[in-house]
Amino acid sequence: MLKPETANAFENFCAEARKHGFEPKIESGYRSFDRQLLIWNEKVLGKRKVLDKNGKPLDIASLSETELMKTILLWSALPGTSRHEWGTDLDVIDSAAAPEGYEAELTIEESYGLFGKFHEWLSENSFGFRRVFLPGIGRVQPEPWHLSYVPEARKIEQSFTAENLAERLGNSQVLLLPQILDNLDWILKEHVLCYFEK
Repeated sequence: MLKPETANAFENFCAEARKHGFEPKIESGYRSFDRQLLIWNEKVLGKRKVLDKNGKPLDIASLSETELMKTILLWSALPGTSRHEWGTDLDVIDSAAAPEGYEAELTIEESYGLFGKFHEWLSENSFGFRRVFLPGIGRVQPEPWHLSYVPEARKIEQSFTAENLAERLGNSQVLLLPQILDNLDWILKEHVLCYFEK
């Protein structure tokens, strides 16, 4: 479900990576609004882990609804704002480095440990892809495994509007909607627009 241009670019990326002994594997590519909505709502309901900024599970019972919303946003996009919905972004690992049967967790430790050589190579070789969630930019925790295909993602960034997002959320079953709408300007500034290319 990646956009054709993104899929073609990723094939070229993979061909070059294989020359260096890597075997890129997509752990997560396209994700629909409904899928992101399910992830979001399950976190609000405590059916999925909610992580603190260090990636450690939290007891959400002690959080206010606004605190819960802000904490979920550290690691999960609000439905309608996930770059995975665009068909231009993907989470990638080096399956050649993984032991047989290994289940990738997409953690910082994994990225610089088990998949460290791949990420070093990736830092020097982009093929139109770039890392979006980097330290010091916005409030989403760093995700070195998340790649965005810039030529196609840029087109979507240019058409993104707060009005369309608010309408889409209002017509959905998203939990914490009042808190989201009360903080929408902050969410867009800190979790969405800061990652757009200028």
